[in-house]
Amino acid sequence: MRYFIRNSTLFLRGDFTAASTGIKGGIKRVFTILNHTVPDTFDHAEPQKYLDLLVARYGFGPEYFGLLTAVEMNALCVLQYDFITVFVTAGVRNPNPDGPGTINIIVHSREGFSPGAMLEAIITATEAKAHALISRGHTFTGTSTDAVVVAYEGEEQVHTYAGTLTEAGSRIYEAVRFGVTESLKRHEGEVSSTGSTFFIFSRYGGHRWVEWSPKDCPYYPCHFEGQRCDFCYCPFYPCLDEELGAWVESSSGGYVWSCQKCELVHIPVVADYLQKYPEASLQELKRLREKK
Repeated sequence: MRYFIRNSTLFLRGDFTAASTGIKGGIKRVFTILNHTVPDTFDHAEPQKYLDLLVARYGFGPEYFGLLTAVEMNALCVLQYDFITVFVTAGVRNPNPDGPGTINIIVHSREGFSPGAMLEAIITATEAKAHALISRGHTFTGTSTDAVVVAYEGEEQVHTYAGTLTEAGSRIYEAVRFGVTESLKRHEGEVSSTGSTFFIFSRYGGHRWVEWSPKDCPYYPCHFEGQRCDFCYCPFYPCLDEELGAWVESSSGGYVWSCQKCELVHIPVVADYLQKYPEASLQELKRLREKK
């Protein structure tokens, strides 16, 4: 899965099996998932045609799931919890007469879900959203235009269920609950943000969410002087390319893919190229490295 923002639109690109309650919703195979910001005054009679044109403009095919929101992408929160990545944009003016608002949630898993688990994950995400809203003192559990997409890549169905007590569901619940809260803070001006915010669930020094920032990073330089840190969390992980990484024994048992010694996305020319062409292949970037 690759994700990037272009002109107020969040794009996820990959080969997904997905379930969506949004535009073109249902359960099917899609290659694009998007969340697009529209003006407060947006009133298009045929939103699917609107998104069809938007997707075609970027050269993507018609196999997509789409979401619309009045929330700007500087309120987008991206949360990574092991194999689960959650994307949230949240605004809550919609139930009130003074303006629009929408809470859109996209859940991505690197591990396979059964059809039932995908649907149960939508319920889990909705419960977490309600928890976040009630915790902030709201008397409603959502807006009239909220939507959820759940997607996974790969054919193996690792997770049969995704309720709040399951391995997948507990991660989804925590990521959505925290993500809705943080996106609302940014949308409502409690936290200043000029771009999307990335959080990772850390187990070091106690289980907690950590906001990643390249500024004042205590680990810089973790690879070499002059490295670029645009992609501290590699979009290719786990690439399984043994020229770049390796399987290592985990302290909690089993093995995990380690890219500790990989410098590829930190090379300035490679980082620049990946920013410009976010769907570039690993082989393209490796060739750039060889030419540098």
